[in-house]
Amino acid sequence: MTDTSEVRLLHHEFERSARRVPDKIALRCEDRGYTYAELDAASAALAVALRAGGVAEGDRVAQFIDNEYEAVIGLLGALRAGAVFMPINPSTKPAKLAYLLDDSGARALLTHSALLRVVTEALPQLPGSWPHVYVAGPDASEHASLTAVLAQGAKTSGGRAPVLAREAGDLAALIYTSGSTGQAKGVMLTHANMLAAADSIGTYLGLEERDVILCGLPLAFDYGLYQLLLAFRVGATVVLERTLAFPARVFELARREGVTVLPGVPTFFAMLLNLRGAGTAPDLPGLRLLTNTAAALPLAHIEALRRWFPKARLFSMYGLTECKRVTYLPPEQLDVRPASVGRGMPNVEVWLVDDAGNRLPPGSTGELVIRGPNVMQGYWRKPAETAERLRADPATGETVLYSGDIFRTDADGYLYFLARRDDIIKSRGEKVSPREVEDVLHRLPGVREAAVVGVADTLLGQAIKAYVVLTPGAAYAARDVIKHCLGSLESFMVPKYVEFVDALPQTDTGKVTRAGLRA
Repeated sequence: MTDTSEVRLLHHEFERSARRVPDKIALRCEDRGYTYAELDAASAALAVALRAGGVAEGDRVAQFIDNEYEAVIGLLGALRAGAVFMPINPSTKPAKLAYLLDDSGARALLTHSALLRVVTEALPQLPGSWPHVYVAGPDASEHASLTAVLAQGAKTSGGRAPVLAREAGDLAALIYTSGSTGQAKGVMLTHANMLAAADSIGTYLGLEERDVILCGLPLAFDYGLYQLLLAFRVGATVVLERTLAFPARVFELARREGVTVLPGVPTFFAMLLNLRGAGTAPDLPGLRLLTNTAAALPLAHIEALRRWFPKARLFSMYGLTECKRVTYLPPEQLDVRPASVGRGMPNVEVWLVDDAGNRLPPGSTGELVIRGPNVMQGYWRKPAETAERLRADPATGETVLYSGDIFRTDADGYLYFLARRDDIIKSRGEKVSPREVEDVLHRLPGVREAAVVGVADTLLGQAIKAYVVLTPGAAYAARDVIKHCLGSLESFMVPKYVEFVDALPQTDTGKVTRAGLRA
């Protein structure tokens, strides 16, 4: 292990835990356990191999690989080599992969033989030189075998990663946004940014060394990535699963591994709750924390999860890739304001502004602005897009992050997510928040998921259209849904159209994409 200096870097958290609890299981993946000592030795060997392969400090090391052991040592190995790690979702298609590799100027690419076809199609599309490719799995083709590289690195590393002069302000990660409204943008995060986020989140969640965290979220998604960082920070165990798409399997894995922390997103929790109709009884006696972000949980799902897991504390949270996490609602506040995503987390200040950038008092509606050490440095090689999001606070001149999300606050300053700025519906001259309509739809028994968008209408400007997914056995006509909404919403907020669908379109991270509904 490296001898950490006074400068605190992201991977130092892992190294401290590896020194303190070397024989403890750090990772469970595909029915195998890996101790902190094993991860330490493997990532040190990879760091040495990357340096020998030409990766210099600050170079980008892309990871195009599923949730598996090699992804974890790839993350640690890149950091310990002084590089910038760059996770890429394994569902990425060749053209987008080529764009990401070219835009980032990645020097190395870690992948798996199962994804080699995509890599092989992407590389010839690069206008410049190709990154050096390291392949895990049985067939490396003409590229370097990760197994062989690790073996050679272990011989030359002596179990020690390179000792490098990195600074907390140096880039640690380049995480690309989904690009739902254009080309994907690389969010630049320093070691200090990511440590600040991990410190704040770990503090309010109260994570401990004894925790077992189930991560079925993509490691290319910052919510999934931080499950590793938070666990390694305290010496906890991560159980890595490839997907949350099969809740019965996730449940069984969680039961078998004694999971204490279960992070999820609304679509996963909706499927999980639907298991109850299939007669599946929950049996997770050690579960103490449920966390949700990516999108707000419907009120009906919050109530059901609390009934189903009465001993677990449920954290409703809000964040965005540009700063990881922003707010959380203390679980004891769920009975008081269940629809809220809370207030700013430790070391983060948040407020709302109007269209002119003026701060708004409690009880107002406006765009959320964020100030804190977790705020990104900007978008990689995109100064115009950076200037749109990172601006000077008129009151202090300090650089702050404009989220692009519309919230309202109550009298106590607690935040309630309403919509992305671009998702606000303007109907009959009124502004309609999709979230408020969706909350009412979720209160109708038999509605599993719902999403609302605005569609062009010559009379109304925009008419409200609801897409509804029903639970098995439930049956409604559109007029039944509209009648239900009329009982709870002002007339201008009631959907004009209702369409029943089998599923809602989602991003790779499980977030419902309204753009897919408008297509």
